[in-house]
Amino acid sequence: MTEVAQQMANRSGSPRFVQWVAFLLFSTITLGSTVNMVNHVKEGSARTASERWALTMSSFTFILTLVTVIMHLHPILNTYINGTKIEGGICLALVGFWIITVAIITDSKYDLAVNETGAVSNGNLYYFSWAGFVCSVSIFIQYLQHVFQLDVAGEIQSRAARLNYWSGLLTTSLVVMGSSLNVHGNFCRTGEASETYCARTTYGIALGTVATLVGAFIVASKIALRTAPFVVEAGLGTLMMIMYVFGVIFITEQQGPGAPLGNLYYFTWLSFLVSCLITASCFEDYQASKAAGANNASENGGVDADPQDIDVENLDDDHI
Repeated sequence: MTEVAQQMANRSGSPRFVQWVAFLLFSTITLGSTVNMVNHVKEGSARTASERWALTMSSFTFILTLVTVIMHLHPILNTYINGTKIEGGICLALVGFWIITVAIITDSKYDLAVNETGAVSNGNLYYFSWAGFVCSVSIFIQYLQHVFQLDVAGEIQSRAARLNYWSGLLTTSLVVMGSSLNVHGNFCRTGEASETYCARTTYGIALGTVATLVGAFIVASKIALRTAPFVVEAGLGTLMMIMYVFGVIFITEQQGPGAPLGNLYYFTWLSFLVSCLITASCFEDYQASKAAGANNASENGGVDADPQDIDVENLDDDHI
């Protein structure tokens, strides 16, 4: 953090002020890129509903963020925004607005930041819209931490190992599924693409769907049912990693639908990396369990531990 940013943060009295300034920067660039795309790149053509939505959502986010930053800097208005329900409402609204903005801007069928083939055609609009979305979620989480004295990352970790990884895989797989469906609708249903291309697109749809269902099952097991059998989790994690190995090969190579740099390319690779982290974490836990079993056996006079005695996560309230 620079000295100027630190001074401004101290003046505002908010631990989130620097994030709000960064969010304002992302919102400004996104709004400017949207206006440029609609008014200049597509000059002469009537605005579509998606373009009007993109302009409206990016304008709302810019205005809300600008007002919030100004209120943080004003000594009197600061008391109405810093850590209050007003800031929480703004954070929640911005997350909602940004979800809509990213969904429209990065959808290939609207031809804004991504062209019809799924490739990024406007770098500023694409990358800064995603940056704004991530920043909005980050600010909202920090607000919850500040107001309710929650350690969100700590709570997730204490509830169950790898819950954050499985939540990430669920999210990235949803994007893989949605992007593959868009590509299939744009090219395969119209007969414009080859059989190989469409077969790989279909695999992307199936991969995203299966991974989403698996991720939802594991997350629900860890949160709602408070049980997550280690063998089941390790098996599904390994299966996801293997499926995403083929996904990276089939989807992102030259003849695949994810070859152009866009949502399908980035989120297929992200999903593969997250599935590798899940598998590696399960393997580490297995190795730790074996070491603990060997130690117990030696302490018990050479009596081996039961090989079926695999750790099952205990998520009772006293562990939370």
